[in-house]
Amino acid sequence: MMNGLLIMAMGVGGIILVVITIGLVIIAIIRAARTGGIYKKDRQTHDDETRMIQDIYHGLSKMEARVEALETILIERQKKD
Repeated sequence: MMNGLLIMAMGVGGIILVVITIGLVIIAIIRAARTGGIYKKDRQTHDDETRMIQDIYHGLSKMEARVEALETILIERQKKD
């Protein structure tokens, strides 16, 4: 008799935990949809990092052009000597 009550109590407790878990997941989904997602700050950080990487890339492209120009100047000077 006690074993039957214990098993029934565990079953009811398990069902309650499942319902609470599902409720919390639904609340989290609703909250994420309203605020623009859980990782809104991460998205902003990612955008900033992307801009920074693009700036570095453009800077390196300009530096490459300058180095090529300097190489050309040095080669022309060597030809004259």
